[in-house]
Amino acid sequence: MAMAEPVVAVVNNEPAYVHCLSDRKRILEVFTDAISKPLPTPSIAVSTMQEAMHPQKQTVLVQDENQLLENGLRSLLQEVVAVAVDAGESVMQYGRVIAEGDDGRGLITRLLDIVLYLCEKGHVEGGMVFQLLEDLTEMSTIRDCKEVFGYIESKQETLGKVKLFGRGKLVMLRTCNQLLRCLSKANDVVFCGRILMFLAHFFPLSERSAVNIKGVCNVSNETKYEKEPPKDGLLIDFNFYKTFWSLQEYFCNPTVLMHPARFQAFITSLTVVLNTFDTQFLGDDYESSSHLDEEDDVMFNIKYLTSSNLMSLELKDPGFRRHVLVQCLIIFDFLKTPGKMEKDALRESIREEIKAHEEHVKQLLEMTPPKGKTFLSSIMHILERERNWVWWKRDGCPPFERVHPEHKSTHEPSKRRRTRWRLGNKELSLLWKWADQNPNAMTDMERVQMPPITEYWKVLADDMDPSAGIEEEYHHKNDKVYCWKGLRFTARQDLEAFSRYTEQKIGGVVPTELLSNEVRNMLPKNSEKSKIKGVKKEEDGIASIVQAEDPTEETQAPASLTGLDETTPADAGTPMEFDTTPAVNIDEEINVPESSPLVDHVDSAAPGALDIAAEDMSASVPEEAVSPVPPAEATLEVLAGGQGSSPKIL
Repeated sequence: MAMAEPVVAVVNNEPAYVHCLSDRKRILEVFTDAISKPLPTPSIAVSTMQEAMHPQKQTVLVQDENQLLENGLRSLLQEVVAVAVDAGESVMQYGRVIAEGDDGRGLITRLLDIVLYLCEKGHVEGGMVFQLLEDLTEMSTIRDCKEVFGYIESKQETLGKVKLFGRGKLVMLRTCNQLLRCLSKANDVVFCGRILMFLAHFFPLSERSAVNIKGVCNVSNETKYEKEPPKDGLLIDFNFYKTFWSLQEYFCNPTVLMHPARFQAFITSLTVVLNTFDTQFLGDDYESSSHLDEEDDVMFNIKYLTSSNLMSLELKDPGFRRHVLVQCLIIFDFLKTPGKMEKDALRESIREEIKAHEEHVKQLLEMTPPKGKTFLSSIMHILERERNWVWWKRDGCPPFERVHPEHKSTHEPSKRRRTRWRLGNKELSLLWKWADQNPNAMTDMERVQMPPITEYWKVLADDMDPSAGIEEEYHHKNDKVYCWKGLRFTARQDLEAFSRYTEQKIGGVVPTELLSNEVRNMLPKNSEKSKIKGVKKEEDGIASIVQAEDPTEETQAPASLTGLDETTPADAGTPMEFDTTPAVNIDEEINVPESSPLVDHVDSAAPGALDIAAEDMSASVPEEAVSPVPPAEATLEVLAGGQGSSPKIL
């Protein structure tokens, strides 16, 4: 007997022997024998797994053993499906024997039950059963897929358990989406609805996969209609025919309506269609459509024919009219979504057009038999639920179940949870809640206004008046929002009052004309530091004036001294005469204002200060440096700050 060749896998560029073909063959034989016997699943599941795998652990498979078992079961499933197809029998019913003692299950059903039991009890990896179900749907026809999905629906509670759901939710979602792509939206409506209902129950409400976050539209659902008029006669205007069916292009992809030009084209076409509905009367045989309300199991198609010859008959059909009008309400609801309107900045005129046409559509639905008002009420309720659903998903799916709080012991300190507002704070949330039309309320120009500060601070001035008798804790100055708004208004209208906030706080910002005399006296005055700064600024200003006048006096002195030089003899300038020459009067030569700091300094000097300064000046000049200079010129040199001048006088 020839030995089976081992299966080789490459790990880190080195061969690693995973398992032999004999192990795989043993798995197929053991499970084939197990599913051929109509025995209860709990009694044979674990023993079958142990006989087929010989696991390292007694009842739990490791990773490599799980992979080996999964590959073997997928091969077994493929063989059973192939045999069932060759025999011309249903996949899920193959191997079923109608006899005494039989459980009525087929071979594949028994195989799936064994694997599901092992996954539920934790003997094998939890995602194995989901992988087998995906393979089974890919190998089956649409008719067999309905039976496979029936098995999935019957095991929904078991598949939805926490241990299995976390391992196989993505595989199950992929399986259902592949089924939906293969089904016809017109012929397999019921089967599509079953799949969607299963997903809604299988996945929790907080699952974000149920939301079209990117807003992608199904543009593949294209409606084809005639572009050129037929040669035979028409019962209706062909231009209206093209206008009517062109609306489906906007219904299929409503994002194109964000462009103003496309929106105006849509509104123009819609106006023509709605006006035609107003003038077009419904047929007398509209009662035949009421069978939809009486017989729930009636099958009907949701796709209408687009032939131009049928246009006149379709306009008389109430169901056809309802279908179009409901599409209008859906697209209006899409355009009114707050996220769309703020993001794309629709103008006010566009919003008004949407509102007007929406009212027109509602009137037509109320007049469309049977039970027009009831039908409209149901549609509006559905649209409102859809808006709430989208908002809940966008907010991160906050939990809405009420959980009864557990009774805590008295010695544990209770932590107060901080209130969370939807728009960040209480004021914005209340503004959004109270507005009739939220988007219009945020952009209304009448809301932009700035009251005068005398009007705004009036209430705070009344609080500060002692005669009003208002207690301190009820003053408006304790309201942070009120004070913050007032400071913004004051900064824009009165900067001087705004600057008083540093010294006098919020009371100094209030206009003084609003305050009583008693309150004005109570307010703190400007600090001594600011007064000193003001005095210093005044002294700097006077000093600059003196410096500006000194050059003028110095320029006038040479003119007077020139006259002295002309009348004074040349030999009159001797050292003896220079010493005895009377000094020039400083007050007469320098016109210093009486309020000058220089005069104040001289007046406040001690007696004899000028004499001492003069002695210091004469002592600082060497005798050999004294030249025979006329007295007037010597005086000019001293005043001009020459070599022998003293800084103590000037």
